[in-house]
Amino acid sequence: MDLGFFFSRRVKFDILTVMKQTGIEHAPTLKPTGKKLRIGWFSFSCCEDSTIMFTELLNDHWQEWKPLLDVRHARVLQTKNTLDEMDVAFIEGALAAQEHVDTVKQIRELATVVVAIGACAVIGMPSAQHNIFDPARQEEIQPLLKKFNYLPKALKLSEAITVDVNVPGCPMNEAKFLETLNGALKQFNIVA
Repeated sequence: MDLGFFFSRRVKFDILTVMKQTGIEHAPTLKPTGKKLRIGWFSFSCCEDSTIMFTELLNDHWQEWKPLLDVRHARVLQTKNTLDEMDVAFIEGALAAQEHVDTVKQIRELATVVVAIGACAVIGMPSAQHNIFDPARQEEIQPLLKKFNYLPKALKLSEAITVDVNVPGCPMNEAKFLETLNGALKQFNIVA
């Protein structure tokens, strides 16, 4: 499957600018070992800005990452997704419904490493704003919570499962994401 058709322009960041800002003058040379990192990208209650950034990064790094990544699940990228064992699960968004909680528990069982992506997954906000509404506003939104089967309180990811790495930001911190992905490539012996 060829995913190289994604956006031709960066949404917000230029990778060279990010590298200079973080003190990385050049990308490290990574030597593939022949294995692929099995990943999944999952999105729950959020604006999916980090998903957009991920697709932009795929566009920028497609030739470099194509031999290194086995994208098992990513609804934004492909129609045939597999929910099975993976090395790394990247999870974006707060958990607003019991269905979300059940799904992330299943993902946690299948993933060796879980990475919380973006502010909604890491701290719950801004998606979990209704958690801090005053009592009158809470009462006002009850019909909506009931209609959509939402939990009384939206959860950050770590309130439902164990999270191994946090990539904060709204959108995600691109340099931290790249650091995390490069670390996983090394951790799982995908590159030497």
